[in-house]
Amino acid sequence: MIKTGEISRRLYEHLSSMGDRLEIEDVRIGLGYAGVKLEGKKLGLAAVLRHELAPGCSTLDEAGTLKGLRASRLLQYLVNGKNPLEKALGLAAANAIINPEPSEKENDTIGLMDLGPQDNVAMVGYFGPLVGRIKETGANLSIIERDPARVKIIDDKTKDKILGNCTVAVITATSILNNTIEEILNKLGIPRHVVILGPSTPMCGDVFQGTPVTHLGGSAILDIRKVMQIISEGGGTPAMRPCLRFINILLR
Repeated sequence: MIKTGEISRRLYEHLSSMGDRLEIEDVRIGLGYAGVKLEGKKLGLAAVLRHELAPGCSTLDEAGTLKGLRASRLLQYLVNGKNPLEKALGLAAANAIINPEPSEKENDTIGLMDLGPQDNVAMVGYFGPLVGRIKETGANLSIIERDPARVKIIDDKTKDKILGNCTVAVITATSILNNTIEEILNKLGIPRHVVILGPSTPMCGDVFQGTPVTHLGGSAILDIRKVMQIISEGGGTPAMRPCLRFINILLR
């Protein structure tokens, strides 16, 4: 069994020494994403889970003090963040430190899954653009989501059955932010393919060793200035898409 918070802890331990050597140049928090820019033209992203934030007039006590600090200061939010926003800053800092290089061409994430009518796909977190493509393969698709504004929320018993019986799992990287990723991985049966997906995905295979994860699907940033502008103006993945190169790592 994977303990709650284990993935965040591994990320912190793997990256903290590198974070000690890198200075924070800019931090942006928008309606859809947080972005952390480090020296050396390194930018990392993480989604902002607005529906899971508590109401209030102040969401980040350290606002106005982060620029110039070491990246490891934000990275600490991975393990001690009090809410999904602080966790998002920690994950964005981690992704900036990892800073994956864009590949020459994008591999098709759905193609790498090799889906067919024999597959039961559990989608944890609603990936709208992928729904139609998965159904076109003939695979049976079930969606597990925490935001009722996106899809109907299913009960825990049904969710556990879907996870236990799936042959392929597509899991949003935002599950790291709300500390549900370990629970999800623990409830999987024996799927042949498990992908952590989205621009928030930390492209660091070592962190997922000993887990059911077989595939990381994240992004590299092509235009830092434009992405930071989009974050500040409240944009999300569709607006950032021309500035990103989706990349994939197959772990086994």
